[in-house]
Amino acid sequence: MEQFFKFWFFLAIFSLQVFCSEALQEAKSPGDIIIGGLFPIHESVDDNGLCNSVARLAQSLMMVHAIEEINQSGELGNITLGYHIVDSCGDITTALRNTLPFMKINDREQHFTPPVMAVIGDYYSEISVAVTRQLNLEKIPEISYGSTSGLLSDKTRFPSFLRTVPEDDHQAKAVIEILKDHNWNWVGIVATDGEYGRYAVERLRHHAERHDICFAYIKFLPEFLVDNNLKDSINEAVKSITENTNVSVIVSFTKPNHMMYIFDNVLKHHGGRNKVWIASDTWSQSVNCLDTTRWNLKDVGTIFGITLKSGNTSRFEQFLRNLDNRPDLYENNSFLSDFLNGTVSGSNTSLDTKITQLINMIYPYAVFSIELAVKAIAETVKDLCINQECDIATLQPEKFRDVLKTAKFYLDGKKYSFDKNCNLNSGYDIVLWRYNSPNTLDMNYEKKVRSRCSTCYPGEWKVRKAGQPVCCYECKKCPMNYYSAHKDASLCLACENTTHYSFEGSQNCIKKRIDYLEWDDVYHIVLLAFAALGVLLTLVVAVIFLARWNTPVVRSSVGPIAILLLLSLLSTFGSVVFFGGQPKDWQCQTRQVLFGLSFTLSVSCILVRSFRIIMAFEFDPVTQGILEKLYKPYLIIPLCMAGQVLICTVWLAYRPPVFQQDSKSFVKLLLLKCHENLLPAFGAMLAYIGFLAIICFILAFKGRKLPECYNESKFITFSMLIYIITWIIFGPVYVNVTGKYNSAIEMAVILISAYSVLFCLFFTKCYIILFKAEENTVNVFRNTVRNFSMGRDRDLDKNYPSGIQNSALSMESLSSPEPLHPVAKRRESINSVAKPFFQSPVLDKQPPLLQDEAQ
Repeated sequence: MEQFFKFWFFLAIFSLQVFCSEALQEAKSPGDIIIGGLFPIHESVDDNGLCNSVARLAQSLMMVHAIEEINQSGELGNITLGYHIVDSCGDITTALRNTLPFMKINDREQHFTPPVMAVIGDYYSEISVAVTRQLNLEKIPEISYGSTSGLLSDKTRFPSFLRTVPEDDHQAKAVIEILKDHNWNWVGIVATDGEYGRYAVERLRHHAERHDICFAYIKFLPEFLVDNNLKDSINEAVKSITENTNVSVIVSFTKPNHMMYIFDNVLKHHGGRNKVWIASDTWSQSVNCLDTTRWNLKDVGTIFGITLKSGNTSRFEQFLRNLDNRPDLYENNSFLSDFLNGTVSGSNTSLDTKITQLINMIYPYAVFSIELAVKAIAETVKDLCINQECDIATLQPEKFRDVLKTAKFYLDGKKYSFDKNCNLNSGYDIVLWRYNSPNTLDMNYEKKVRSRCSTCYPGEWKVRKAGQPVCCYECKKCPMNYYSAHKDASLCLACENTTHYSFEGSQNCIKKRIDYLEWDDVYHIVLLAFAALGVLLTLVVAVIFLARWNTPVVRSSVGPIAILLLLSLLSTFGSVVFFGGQPKDWQCQTRQVLFGLSFTLSVSCILVRSFRIIMAFEFDPVTQGILEKLYKPYLIIPLCMAGQVLICTVWLAYRPPVFQQDSKSFVKLLLLKCHENLLPAFGAMLAYIGFLAIICFILAFKGRKLPECYNESKFITFSMLIYIITWIIFGPVYVNVTGKYNSAIEMAVILISAYSVLFCLFFTKCYIILFKAEENTVNVFRNTVRNFSMGRDRDLDKNYPSGIQNSALSMESLSSPEPLHPVAKRRESINSVAKPFFQSPVLDKQPPLLQDEAQ
């Protein structure tokens, strides 16, 4: 069945050949193994089917040169390579007709002619698609040096196709890289409507979507120049190019002749000039597509060209220069003979001029790719017939194809092989067109070109418009604490808000300034100075009290309790030091606990003194007797301290104060501070001190009318009132004020509290000790108490009018054995209660001056 299909297929092709009037042109050279060649030696065919416009004759000679180098090198031993080259004329029908001689079915009468084992060509993908299907009927492998369509990588459909160039997916990636590097995302596309152009555009679309690159228009042109719709398609493409003024970049996957028509039409319009053209490998080196007699490169703009990997052309150029010494090439190469004799061009120019024209037709990538193809074939011959014995007469193309696919060959010392899809990814080169004079191409320096639908600048981000391409969008400023450093950012990036910040529309983040109450801060220095002064004054008071320890002023202050109170004030002043400087966890925990315990001790001592004053002067005998039993100073103080110790212990054990970096309170600052962590515990600590202070205040207020020399309760009342007021104010201020001076506020409140105790309870006594020594005597204190008692007696006499004695007598009759009137008993209690003021509660011995009165 397969042979039957072959017969009718070739019969149809043969009929096509018979009706063609043009005789087959070819180039031949005998050999043991024949390599076929298919090249677009002529670029196109006219309306009569005749090939015209010599374009790639030099490429066919590259194959001839590479084969001769192999034969001359002797690397194949006695085996020689021959060739049979035909012309595709850039036309599928012509290519199919001209490759018929490669098929064995057409050579039945020529039994002794070696079969074609492989074919090198064609350049165009659409031609290779058709030809490889035809050659595959005889399992003849085709090695293309320029067909890059990705469709040919499908080995199910094209099992006999190989190529020494990468497929167009790599070229599409290269185009995308150029667009990305120049920040172009709004471009136009022009391509031929064939296997090559359609596939290239499809891959370009695929990769463009991943990089937010959009196509303003895509225009397909007929594949063949004889198409009746070519003119209309060219005009439509020119219209899109000239009217889309914001599209400055056009990517073209077309043939050189297509570009010649486009340039001739688009450059007539001012809006079609000064563009950037990205040329595919099909025309990237075809400088003749620009008519330099009418236009120059400055009119066009910039042309980037993507070309296949280039090879060394020096040896081939030398081969062309020696053509005049090779008459044998003229005889078996009708293409070369016609070209050199001028029959094709109609010109009588000299041979040197013709050779120069051939040299100008050299494409470096073609030298590389064609030489690789010949090297691959030579290596296959070595694998089949040199490394092992073979019968060349019976060697079949199918066997040759299978070995060719796995061949490993070398060029210029580098190793190459085909991949699983029979491709060879040799890479691309990027070229930039230039011209040397008004009529020849020269370098065109690229200017700043903008080809974008929309552009967002640094500090902005893209907001998509509904129904618009992804490349068309609005721009919005980045919000505070966000930034964008590049154009067309899809999103604004967040600053590391713990250490950096930014304003609206920022291009970068600014590092926050670290802030805390530093040691050299003027406010901190002032507060520390007051703390140091407080420590100094407390020590001075302690020295004065110790120096006058046995005087009534010190004794009335309960000397040991006074010293304990002074020690607590020293600790309170010292705690202020821990509120400044760069905070640490241990510092945050120490400062609150030290203040809480030290000032609790201060208030506890004051509470004992207030209690003692009330017990001495204010209560009736029954109550006074009960309070005397309850008055245990050195039990009351530990009990008061125990409550605060419990609060602080729970606080430290559960959630202690910690060092914290506050990045939210201030935009530009990173605040280093102590975080109390458990505000209820902090509040409980202050509330506990406040509770004790209120008790002190109440007790002291009740004793506000005591004798002047004992009137300590007035100063206690005043000091506790200052404490309560300052800490009441402190609460809302501390909660609402942020910043490094938050700690300074607490420092100030602590200093005010400590100074109020120091001034009110100690400075007045020190004043008497130092400057009123005559009042710091037992007699003065006794007279003051007596006068106070006499005043109280008169108050009692008003309530008890009968049998009243004056205060002086009552004090002298304290030892009378007779029963006392109730009023007299009250006087006795008053006089007896006065005794504790002249003796220390911790001393067993009362002052000698008062012993007679006590008896």
